[in-house]
Formats: sequence, structure tokens, C-alpha cells
Amino acid sequence: MGNTKVIVGLGSCGIAAGANKTYNEFQRIMTTDKLGFELKKTSCIGMCYREPLVEIIDDSGTYLYGEVNLERVEDIIDKHIKKFSPIPEYIVQSDKYPSKDQAFFDGQVKISLRNCGHIDPESIEEYEARDGYEAIRKIAREKLSPESVIQQVLDSGIRGRGGGGFPTGLKWRFAHNNQSDKKYVICNADEGDPGAFMDRSILEGDPHGVLEGMIICGYTIGASEGYIYCRAEYPLAIKRLNLAIKQAREKGYLGKNLFGIKGFHFDLKIKEGAGAFVCGEETALIASIEGARGMPRRRPPFPAEAGLWKHPTNINNVETFINIPWIIHQGPQAYAQYGTEKSKGTKVFALTGKIRHGGLVEVPMGITIKDIIYKLGGGITGDNKFKAVQLGGPSGGCIPEYLSHTRVDYESVNATGAIMGSGGMVVMDETTCVVDIAKFFLDFTQKESCGKCTFCRLGTKRMLEILTRITEGEGREGDIEMLEQLAETIKDSSLCGLGQTAPNPVLTTLKYFRDEYEAHIRDRKCPALSCKKLLTYTVIEEKCTGCTVCAKGCPVDAIEGERKQIHHIDQDLCIQCGVCYTRCKFDAIKLS
Repeated sequence: MGNTKVIVGLGSCGIAAGANKTYNEFQRIMTTDKLGFELKKTSCIGMCYREPLVEIIDDSGTYLYGEVNLERVEDIIDKHIKKFSPIPEYIVQSDKYPSKDQAFFDGQVKISLRNCGHIDPESIEEYEARDGYEAIRKIAREKLSPESVIQQVLDSGIRGRGGGGFPTGLKWRFAHNNQSDKKYVICNADEGDPGAFMDRSILEGDPHGVLEGMIICGYTIGASEGYIYCRAEYPLAIKRLNLAIKQAREKGYLGKNLFGIKGFHFDLKIKEGAGAFVCGEETALIASIEGARGMPRRRPPFPAEAGLWKHPTNINNVETFINIPWIIHQGPQAYAQYGTEKSKGTKVFALTGKIRHGGLVEVPMGITIKDIIYKLGGGITGDNKFKAVQLGGPSGGCIPEYLSHTRVDYESVNATGAIMGSGGMVVMDETTCVVDIAKFFLDFTQKESCGKCTFCRLGTKRMLEILTRITEGEGREGDIEMLEQLAETIKDSSLCGLGQTAPNPVLTTLKYFRDEYEAHIRDRKCPALSCKKLLTYTVIEEKCTGCTVCAKGCPVDAIEGERKQIHHIDQDLCIQCGVCYTRCKFDAIKLS
């Protein structure tokens, strides 16, 4: 028992599922029973759908247990730890016991997530034990010039993982070539897409990896100061970042003359964002750090020329920076072996929506959408059919099932009308109304518009009004054409990426599901049976037993009929609340 380690996943997803209680129960029993195992913490391993997760490492092997509630804690201690007898039915991954969840891990290549779930994110020593800070030491030891580092980043083929996909090495070269005596590095951690949590998991699970990537960037472009712009809604990530910065300063990894490189001074600060989605746009982000309202400005000049306080600034997102130490340490060709000709490396995706295995996966570029959803994601929940996937969040687009063979790389995804974005992947089934989904995302971007551009401020509002009318059964002929006209005008006339991409969910759903819009407008029907005001509830006479349960539950007395006689619904009184449909035990209510 003395060689046994018990590691509890304490990322935000695990904590939300009760992992703190799980950890505390292990600690309580260990103390009460005077057991000699080692209890440790880690972060999210990506298998969010099985949280809380507990890993047991002993002389016989490694065992990952899922859904470890308080009852399972006692079982694991009694059987596995005390009697050295693992519990196969709780195991989600192990070399010794097959698991139906193994498919979730098969096919993944973890570079960005290499340390998440494998180290205590609050321990700099555990990061160093897995080659942490070896990349910057290699640069110092081999006296690699900034130009040499830039070339390695270029040779790796890595492109910005924040959504735009601009070659990272070129971005660094632009900032490096500027001769200003003051430069800045910014990590964009303002992750705001609905359904996206890639950056949060990395910051919570491997904060030192992000710091090392920024330190390397600082050396390469000649910057002495850096900022991590992290949304305040990520308290655990901010806590661990602050601790990591403190530990790095104490070790001498931040400060002056770092790693023996004379004249290389670099330090970091955290700026907490106030939750404005538009601050994900780099010029709005810069304005926010400067203390101004987060609003974009016209480019050029680009941040590499005049960014933070008018000084040259390089901005990359969390996933981009976390890859840099691995590329420098392992070599650019090790990274370039993954992916496609123009989209190298791996990409992290957040799987959410109507999918069995919700969580984080990291896969080589070039894998198909279908393989992600069915092989790693386990397919669609329930017995429903896969309908579409929203890729790229509010700035992205809806890709239908018949294009699920599309390879996940920048060019292939863009060809569908969607964008890669930061990696949010919202899966929809046949019960999802694409018109309602388009309305949801447009409602988000309309509220998040900073209001600077008239076309974005008013155009998105007009589009949202039309979509709302359509989903409420008040659509009119010409609405589709008006949506298309407004969308193109907004895209062409908006200043920043928020407005330029806001119409994408509408345009792609119109492109692939135009018939659903037409059904809403012309037939006053929602094919997905999702839009409440377009639903009709009727009694199936041959199934009705006259039990009166539906009539008793109806809040507006719209159901008529005597006991043991067939009932009827008065459509003029019905408010489409669905109470009758959910309460009927004989499936005698038809929804259409």
C-alpha cells in the first residue's frame, strides 16, 4: 500500500461533478484508517462525461476509475487499495482490463494536453519532471538565436489555434523584425465561445506550459513584458496561473537575465477580462488591457507594428503557446509529422451537445468530423440521428451530416462555410431546430457587439428580429432573402471579426437547411418539433383511455372529455405547454 498513489481530477468539470467531495472522502478514510497511500490532485484528462475521475497507480499497474462518488470511494479503498483487487466495472481505462470507454482515447495524440491530468498543476516540480522548462534551457544551452527559434516554429508548420489560422512563425517574425526597444507578448485566454472550454482546461491543467511558451516568445521577439488576458469567469485557471507565476519567479524563470541569457529580461502579469466576447479580438483586447473600453480599431497598423501602448506586440492564444515548448524540445519535424500539408500538428476540440462522450479530445489535423463524433465521441445520445455540427462557435457555421466526411483542417472546414475557430464542436441531432440554433448564436453575438459599427449593431438586431418571428410562427415571404441581404452587408461592412463572422450560423443553415426555414414560414411547422409556438398537440383517439390525467394537468382547460371517453384538445385555447404530452402514460398525445 505504501507504493500506491491515488490521484483525483480537480479541474472545473470534475469539481462540478463532485470531485472535491471525492477527494475529501479519500483523505478522511486515509486518515481515519491510517492507510499509507499517497493522495494527490491533478486536473481534467478530457473525459468530462465520466467525472469525477480517480487514478490508482500501484505495483500492479495504472487504473482509471470513472464516476467515483462517495459510495465508490469506499469500494475502491476496501477492494483495490486494501485487498489489491481492482474493480473492473468501475474502470474506464487500464492495460489489464478492457473498457468500452477505451475508444475515447484511441486515435488521440496529446501535445497541447500532454500534461493535463498527469501532473499536479500547482507543482512546478511535477511540470519540470516531465521536461518542463527544458525547451527554454535548450535555447540557452545551444545559444539558439531568435532567428533560429523562429525558423523552427516555421518549420513545424504550426498555425494560430485561436481561429484565424495565421502561421505562428510569420507572426513572430513580424514582431521580431520591428526594432522598437519596447515590445510585449500577450496570451489571449479570453475564451468566450458557447460550448468551448479548451483554453480553460489547459490553463487549469498545465499553467507552466503556457508560461514557458510565452517566455520563449518573449526571448524570440525581444519582449520584456507579457500579459495573460484571462476571462474572470475562470477563477480556478486564474488561481493556478497566479501560483505558477509566483513559483516561476521564485525559481528565477521570470525576472532578469533569465536562464543565463545575458540581457534577457521577461516578466508576466494577469489581466482579468470582464466577460466581453468582443475582447477576443486582438485590438479590443489591447484596448481593455490599456484600461479603455474593449472596442476594436481599424488595422493597419497591426499589433506587430503598434500594439499595446503603441509598442510592437505579439498575440497568440493559449493552445498556440502550449505547443511551443514541445516543438522546441522535440524538434519541428516531430510536430510536422502530424496533420496535413497545410495544417500541421494536432487540434484540441471541445465536444458538447447531443453526443455520448462530451469532453476534450486532441487529434491530428486531417481527421474527419465523422471519426471525431463516432469513434471518439461515441456517437449521438439516445436513438436519434446525427443532423449537424456547429464548428467555430458564434463565428463558425453549421456543417450537415452529409458533409461529415470533411477533414478537420483550415482549408476543408472553410470550404463548407464554417471556420475552425478555437475548437468548439456542438453536435446536433434530428430534434435540434437549425433555425433556433441560428437564432441562439445570433442572439449571443448581437448582445456581445460593442456597438461601434452601425452595420453590426443594428444589422444583427434586425436579423435576430426576423429569426425570432420565424421561430414564433410569424415568418413572412421575403424573410429569407432579407436575412441573406443583411448577412452579406454586415460581413462586408463590419470593422472586426465579430461582425464579419456573426452571420455565419445563419448563412450556413440557410445553405444546408433552407427547407426548414421554408417550412417555418410557409407551413408554420418546425420539422424538428422544437419551436414551441409552432407545435400542435392532438389526441390519438385509438389510444386515449379517458383517464383525464391530461385534462387535470392542462393549465388553461384546453382539453375536453368525460372520464373513460375520448378527449379532445381545443387548439384555440392550447398554449403548447406540453404538459399533456409529458403526463400521458398511454402515448395518446401526438406532437406535430
